Amino acid sequence: MAKSLKRTAALTALARALAAGARGGPSLGARLAALPRMISATRRGEYDGGLRIALMAAATAYVVSPVDLVPEAALMIFGLADDALMIAWLAGSVLSETERFLAWEARRDTVIPGQTVR
Repeated sequence: MAKSLKRTAALTALARALAAGARGGPSLGARLAALPRMISATRRGEYDGGLRIALMAAATAYVVSPVDLVPEAALMIFGLADDALMIAWLAGSVLSETERFLAWEARRDTVIPGQTVR
């Protein structure tokens, strides 16, 4: 019973942290909702995330690609380790790039085109 309560408390704390965002940053939901806006702004040429988005797309394709299944079957742990490394890099990249995009978006909303602030 005590272990169950500790697990429940830990999962509740994790859910709160994800909802509130780490260190006062944007929540996970806000970050995920920003992804389509970030891609659209990059396509329009307003945001400079083109290379980073391309690298994240390539990492996603690498992880979900069925071509990668052969090394995993042959190399077991080592085959899974490269996927784990790629997923960790991808998660960190998505978190940092969405935080960067949300900060850019907030600054952009305060700028009036054609106005100079002294």
